Amino acid sequence: MDGPSGSGKSSASRGVARALGLRYLDTGAMYRAVTWWMLQRGVDLADAATIAARAGEPALTVGTDPDSPGIAVDGADVSGPIRGSEVTGAVSAVSAVPEVRRRLVDLQREIIAAALPSGGIVVEGRDIGTVVAPDAPVKVYLTASAEARAVRRTAELAGTTVEAQRAAMARRDALDSTRTIDPLAKAADAVELDTTPLDLDEVIAEVLRLVKERT
Repeated sequence: MDGPSGSGKSSASRGVARALGLRYLDTGAMYRAVTWWMLQRGVDLADAATIAARAGEPALTVGTDPDSPGIAVDGADVSGPIRGSEVTGAVSAVSAVPEVRRRLVDLQREIIAAALPSGGIVVEGRDIGTVVAPDAPVKVYLTASAEARAVRRTAELAGTTVEAQRAAMARRDALDSTRTIDPLAKAADAVELDTTPLDLDEVIAEVLRLVKERT
C-alpha cells in the first residue's frame, strides 16, 4: 500500500494485516529511524555525502506485529521519538539519499521474504509497488484530499493546526514526488483508492475485497 502522508496507509494496512492474519511492515518508520539516528549524532542533513557515508551505521530492529510493530535503533525503542516534528521535518532529506534507500530497500525485501512462509505481509510506504515489491499480487495506492489528510494528521498530533499540517504535507509531497531516486508514485498496476469520503472500516473492507478478488 502506497500513498502520501495522511491518506490512511498506516491504519488501513494494520487493519488489513489483522483481518488476514498477516505480518505488517511500516517502511516509513525505517526512514524515520535512520533520520532520528542522524539527528542524534549531529549529522548535517544538508550534507548528503555524510549521510551516505554513515547510512550503514544504525542497526535497525523492525517489528512486524500489526498490533505492536515497534522499531528500535541500536537496541533502543524509538517508536515514539521518530514521530516528533523534528524527524518529520527532516525525513524527506534523509530518505532522498540513494545509499539510505538502497540499504533500507534491501532490509525491507529481507523482511518480506521472511514473512512469506507464514502467509505473507502487508507493506506500506511510498515506493512499495514500484520498487520494493513490484511483483506483489495486490497493490493499492491510497489518496485523499489535501484537507482530509491535514485534518487526519492534526488529530494525531498535539500542538499543531490543520493549516500547518496542510503546508507541511504539501512540502513533503513535493520533495517525495520529485526526488531522483524511487519517488512517490503509483504503480501502473495498482488500484487507486480515494479515502476522502470513507471511514477506516470502509477503507479496510475495500482493500480486503481487492485482496479476495486478486488472490
